[in-house]
Amino acid sequence: MHTTTAATHPQHCDVLVIGGGPAGSTIAPLLAERGYHVVVLEKAHHPRFHIGESLLPANMPLFDRLGVGDEIRSIGMEKWGAEFVSPHHTHKQVFDFADAWDKTLPMAYQVPRAQFDEILIRNAAKKGAEIHEGYRAKDVTFLPDGQGARVTAVRDDSVQTEWQAKFVVDASGRDTFLAHKMQIKHRNPKHNSMAVYGHMCGAARNAGQAEGNITIFWFDHGWFWFIPLRDGVTSIGMVTWPYHMKTRGERNLEQFLTDNVQTCMPLAERLRDAAFVNTVAATGNYSYSSHRTHGQNYVLLGDAYTFIDPVFSSGVLLAMQSAVMATEAIDTALRYPAKAAMALKQFDQQMRKGPREFSWFIYRVTNPAMRDLFMGPSNIFRVKEALLSLLAGDIYGKTPIWASLRIMKVIYTIASLRHPTRAFRAWRTRRHNIRPIAETESSS
Repeated sequence: MHTTTAATHPQHCDVLVIGGGPAGSTIAPLLAERGYHVVVLEKAHHPRFHIGESLLPANMPLFDRLGVGDEIRSIGMEKWGAEFVSPHHTHKQVFDFADAWDKTLPMAYQVPRAQFDEILIRNAAKKGAEIHEGYRAKDVTFLPDGQGARVTAVRDDSVQTEWQAKFVVDASGRDTFLAHKMQIKHRNPKHNSMAVYGHMCGAARNAGQAEGNITIFWFDHGWFWFIPLRDGVTSIGMVTWPYHMKTRGERNLEQFLTDNVQTCMPLAERLRDAAFVNTVAATGNYSYSSHRTHGQNYVLLGDAYTFIDPVFSSGVLLAMQSAVMATEAIDTALRYPAKAAMALKQFDQQMRKGPREFSWFIYRVTNPAMRDLFMGPSNIFRVKEALLSLLAGDIYGKTPIWASLRIMKVIYTIASLRHPTRAFRAWRTRRHNIRPIAETESSS
């Protein structure tokens, strides 16, 4: 592609944000409100399709803080709980968020991401951030002595532009712009999955208040999500291991997803009269991480830093919360340079907390011992309430759930030791499932 340079001198700003998804559209208005000149470069034009429609109760205070709570509620399907269906149990397990430790976070929403993301980025513009859509970041050069960075971007019309910023925020999502440039991104050795997904109409839903509940269906090769949206559309996805994607053969993605749904009878029954209303797509390399979260004058937020299995719908929360934490660090770094290193170190500790806490359970969620705990949770020592708080995303506040979660981990360990043969088989199966497979990036 031929590019032409728009100007010989770079444009200047305080903070340059690469990416206008939930992370970028959260940090931009928060910094703009503090008086910084913030520029957001977004490669796409909103609205644009995206998966990750399920929000957590802990998201709600963040929306109100940004001033978009009412808009989010107007497009959302109420989500009062999460359901788990196991092929090894005769019942489904329902977790109502109202039963969590903190009773003030009883529900969340399922949202069409195209509308949701557009609300956030338009709000960033209203709050004073300078938004440029159709601008793809191409290159970055960090200047000596902490003088910021120069970022080159290419517009849709192939015109090349350049910005010089005091601080760079990578909120590029799965593009992982900085991690890719710096070669600090690596496959998550503890997890390895892919996803196939689409939207359907005509899916059978729960009655009453439970209509908007997300349902997770385990099956032999991973798990399915069932996310009801407004206007009768339901998001359906399969998260599976790379080895299973290799069995697709000549089938197109829609047929492959449909065939797998038929192996999960509870889900197949709910989709008996349903039909796809968009093109089924797939994504690979679903779990990865970067070696670091920040440098002297840059930070990596949300999926630009790490992506974990979405079984607990944590993606949007982790992205937005990382933006809130980064706002404090960047504000300190720019106002009080002598305190920058300490502020960024604290950001790093906070940034790693969310993925770490969710991942411990995600890595074990297909283990028979953990599945038994999920399907028949006990509230001894308030373990069930603490688990519900985790599922609600209430891990950054002052809710005292950590002692109870540690007890749950002990219970899990004891349950595994009581059935050593089963535990060994589960460990061996997981090792087999997450092994890297050549050419796992299946094309649609």
